[in-house]
Amino acid sequence: MATTTAAVAPPYTSTSSVLLVRRLPSAAAARGLGPLPRRSRLRTVRQATLTSDVSSSVDVAEEEAAVAPKIGKRVRVTAPIRVYHVVKAPDLDVQGMEGVVKQYVAVWKGKRITANFPFKVEFHLDVEGQPKPVRFFAHLREDEFEFIGDE
Repeated sequence: MATTTAAVAPPYTSTSSVLLVRRLPSAAAARGLGPLPRRSRLRTVRQATLTSDVSSSVDVAEEEAAVAPKIGKRVRVTAPIRVYHVVKAPDLDVQGMEGVVKQYVAVWKGKRITANFPFKVEFHLDVEGQPKPVRFFAHLREDEFEFIGDE
């Protein structure tokens, strides 16, 4: 426990010099906790995850090779999907719209990710008052679109 001696009253407000002993709070006392038991202060548990990769590089390479011919193909959306990120057309239903598959994003830097739907599709939407069509992207699953044109 740390203690310090400090003059509480400045000399110009009192004729006597009074020294008081003041206790400084510890970190545990400042949080409203008492001191920790001795045994729990000494014991710490450390755990580490060595790897979280559940797919081998061979599986990922095969998956990328199987999807590579689908990149650049024209597709039509068959599922009723609404997108809200297009500023010029809020609450847009993309069912029936045609676009181009731009990228397969389920594999990134050689590892499988699941944050997005795997296919990134680019669409162009004609909006009144705009000289050029608005371009936007949507991430779709393979069962939400069909390939059109020459397959």
